[in-house]
Amino acid sequence: MAAKILANLIVMGSTILGSAFLQAYRQALANASRNGVTQETIQNAARRVSKVMTEQEARQILGVTEETGWEEILKKYENLFENNAKNGSFYLQSKVHRAKECLEATYTGKGECSAD
Repeated sequence: MAAKILANLIVMGSTILGSAFLQAYRQALANASRNGVTQETIQNAARRVSKVMTEQEARQILGVTEETGWEEILKKYENLFENNAKNGSFYLQSKVHRAKECLEATYTGKGECSAD
């Protein structure tokens, strides 16, 4: 008999606790949306994704200067890209590729690089 009462108390207590947690979570979401926190978080995430590599950053990644010719940039790119393909990381390889794209846009006049 005592085990049955104890089991009922545990079930009832966990039900009350679960509903209180759910209510608190809903209230936190409502407060966040009312304060604009969720919109700000979404906007910050979108800004990070759409961030354009600067020309200075691209030159730093490839290890070239403003006086470096396009042929030398391509050689540096191919060397770094191949090294990262063999035993590097995909992240570094993609950074090298984006740096080449950025400088290519600068050299061809398409201007996709940011001038920061």
